[in-house]
Amino acid sequence: MQAAIAAIAEVGYRNASFAQIAQRADLSSTGLISYHFAGRDELLEQVVTEIMGAIGAFMANRLAGTVGATGALRAYIEGNVEFIGAHRAEMKALLEIFINGGFHYDATADQAVVSTIEGILSTGQGSGEFRAFDTRVMATLIQRAVDGLPFLLAADPGIDLESYAAEVVTVFDLATRADR
Repeated sequence: MQAAIAAIAEVGYRNASFAQIAQRADLSSTGLISYHFAGRDELLEQVVTEIMGAIGAFMANRLAGTVGATGALRAYIEGNVEFIGAHRAEMKALLEIFINGGFHYDATADQAVVSTIEGILSTGQGSGEFRAFDTRVMATLIQRAVDGLPFLLAADPGIDLESYAAEVVTVFDLATRADR
């Protein structure tokens, strides 16, 4: 999978052939890849599944043990920024596949992600940490701030990710917190 991710990130979706992948995996031929995958689409589907699974596992770990909704929201934002920053090739490959491939991050997938944030926001409203607002709208805004980072990194790879995370946390702390 790492060779496929590297090929897609380096040469783009359209040019990431089995030959490109085999070269990065130090394989003498594409036969081993063809043996495991019926075709390019099946391989790309597995790449998407693996990356999305890694994000989910990383974020579940980051959110475990957080205290309060404010802490969970901070962990969600910082964790996503950390993952994206540490897995640039994976994120670039994912973007290539979603933008140029037949695989799309659709409404069903988006709803699953946004519902996690909605849960954090609803909990915060229930505990009095957060003010009253439409949790769907706020959750969508938060996710778009996270979703935009790979595009920003493509344009400016040297961006200070700690500052980015801090600013996004501050924006949504100010937007969500109850009057104190």
